[in-house]
Parts: sequence; structure tokens; C-alpha cells
Amino acid sequence: MTSNQTNPAARTVSSTQSEMTEVVLPNDANTLGNLLGGRLMHFIDLTGAIAAYRHTRTHVVTAAMDHIDFIQPVHVGDLLILKSSVNRAFTTSVEVGVKVWVEDPQTGSRFHVASAYLVFVAIDRNGNRQPVPALEPETPNEMRRFEDALRRRQHREAEAVRRKKAKAAAAQAGEPRA
Repeated sequence: MTSNQTNPAARTVSSTQSEMTEVVLPNDANTLGNLLGGRLMHFIDLTGAIAAYRHTRTHVVTAAMDHIDFIQPVHVGDLLILKSSVNRAFTTSVEVGVKVWVEDPQTGSRFHVASAYLVFVAIDRNGNRQPVPALEPETPNEMRRFEDALRRRQHREAEAVRRKKAKAAAAQAGEPRA
């Protein structure tokens, strides 16, 4: 990032929203006919990346999948509905929330099956970090998610410091790398 680069104009949460629908096929499932967790994580990453891209308008890379809850299984033949939006923008990164529902194609009934938080970093074609626009939350729910994202970031940073200290202590003690 050069000193003459500035953050682009602020964007709203609604301008970042993304929705994706997938049908769960046998190749997406385990031997019990349930959607593989890794496949669901792939869908979550794609949907989250689209929201991040809509906000940053540049390339983004996944830096973290901070948290994921698998609430109930998804079966072959179900429709998977994923919705994402940016929760907060930082200097060169954004946190995106993704919520996942399953829809029974026969009845149309929907159930919440998973939620996740991801962090994406904005980069240029050379892999250099890029500044991102500010995010302007407009509704009470968007404001709550905006504040919650800061707490999660603080927790991630504290955990990174703890891991770095533990790694240094292990190296000093001559322990093998983990």
C-alpha cells in the first residue's frame, strides 16, 4: 500500500449481500447421504468471498474462517441456501457473516443449518494488501454485528499473540515443531 492510496468511499451492508443456492448431490455427501462438512465450508467460503468482493471491488483472499456452527445435517437432494454480508471493514480486511439454510424441495420448509464468520484480505494482482472502504451499518442488527465483529477481531489478535509466545517458548525449550 502506498502513501497516496486512500480508502474508497464507504459502502452499506446491503450493497455487500450475496445469496447462493446449491442442490446437494451424491458427490457432495458422505456414505450416510449427509453433506460433507468440508463441502459446506467450501460453499460458505465462496458465498463469503462474493460479499467481500462486492465490498472491496478488488481481489480477496480468505485469511480465516473464525467460527462455524454445524447445527443439523443436510441430506442429498436438499436445497442449500447461503446468505452472506460484510459485518465490518477494517484497514485492509473485512469480516463476513454467512448463514446457511436447508430447504426441502418438496415442502418448501426451511431450517437454519449453519453459520460462520470469515475474514478476507483485499489484495492487488501482485498480492499486496489494499485499503478497503469503510462499512456503514444502517439497522440495529447491522450495528450489533458491526460491534460483535470488533470483539471477534480482538479475540483473534489476542489468540495470535498467545500462540506466538507458546511457539517461542517451545522452540526455546527444544520441543519439536507442531
